[in-house]
Amino acid sequence: MKVFSGRLRPAALAAGRGLFLSVAGLAASITLFVLAVLSISFIVLGIGVFTTPVVLEAVRKHANQRRLWAVTWSDVRIPVPYRPFPKDLRSGVTGQVERTSLLLKDPATRRDLLWLLMDMTVGTVLAVLAAALMVYPVEGLVLAAGLWRVFRDDPYWYGFVPVDSQATGFAALALGIVLFHAGLWASRPLLRLHFVLARTVLAPTQDQELAQRIERLTETRHEAVDTAASELRRIERDLHDGAQARLVAMGMNLGTIEALIEKDPAQAKKMLAMARESSAEALTELRDLVRGIHPPVLAERGLGDAVRALALRLPVASEVTVELPGRAEAPVESAAYFAVSEALTNTVKHAGAERIYVDLHHAEGMLRISVTDDGRGGAVVGSGSGLSGIERRLGTFDGVLAVSSPAGGPTMVTMEIPCELS
Repeated sequence: MKVFSGRLRPAALAAGRGLFLSVAGLAASITLFVLAVLSISFIVLGIGVFTTPVVLEAVRKHANQRRLWAVTWSDVRIPVPYRPFPKDLRSGVTGQVERTSLLLKDPATRRDLLWLLMDMTVGTVLAVLAAALMVYPVEGLVLAAGLWRVFRDDPYWYGFVPVDSQATGFAALALGIVLFHAGLWASRPLLRLHFVLARTVLAPTQDQELAQRIERLTETRHEAVDTAASELRRIERDLHDGAQARLVAMGMNLGTIEALIEKDPAQAKKMLAMARESSAEALTELRDLVRGIHPPVLAERGLGDAVRALALRLPVASEVTVELPGRAEAPVESAAYFAVSEALTNTVKHAGAERIYVDLHHAEGMLRISVTDDGRGGAVVGSGSGLSGIERRLGTFDGVLAVSSPAGGPTMVTMEIPCELS
């Protein structure tokens, strides 16, 4: 009974998602495919130059939404292969022509269109099966309950069972029970297979993925160098304006105290108190500076305890779950720690959340971190945002960032860094 109840909810959830994909997903795929074919065909008439970028951008949003559902519903990760547009793209008609040309030359566009075809056929069949195995048995129950009497003169076929009597109604119920138990075991794998098939089309080829990875790593390495240089300048500035200034002042005070200790002991005593206060403040500033470079709790106790310590200092109720059987390399831990710190800071500042959930675990060679809040949502990865900084930080280690934040919430920020634990 416990096994049955443990499988019922996930299977029912998979069936509901399969039903949604087979209705809303199918409608969107058919509409976008027809619009894309018509728009590309109208390029020779000049109209398609203006409509094709809009339609193909909509196709990409549809594909990216399916990528998000793939990773959140079935843990199937589908890389995003789209080539970035050049920054010097012109405006006006010339810019539209260039934009259309770039979109059509991108191999990912052809894969998107092929995926729309697959989603309308095999993908929909798999989604329907995932739903039907849990929904169709209800009809067998209704027939056995007495609905068969409506079809007394003309047998109603439930599967391969002709229902025209109470006995055949019970036979339909028996078939429904068999299908229901099959759905308990098969609905989730069928939904996952739907996304796996989508990945075979949407994901870039191995050569393309390797080229993108090299390009991305090159870009993030340059950004890492710039960030390190900026951070070094910040440390130098903080030392010069903070602790160093206090230590210089303290040294001057000690020189004055040495001259006054015999002539004016009372004044020397006051200046000693000031020097002691300055030394304490300098020590505090140095500790804060060191904590900003590499927190002692991270070095001593690892990423899990360091994140727990971060959560304890938040003004919002938080819950941290850690499942890490070992420790990653120090640079990876540092990058993950500051990425979580930035995500938590963004949540406190902008989300208006009442509770935050942080989950850290390691599986299949990946350190996976999720930060979820019940705030207002609407978070996006854009130029200048804190999430963009997190993405750059993770990119240095070939990590990725995914954000799900519909209007009204909740917001879920997922981070992955490939690494091994010791």
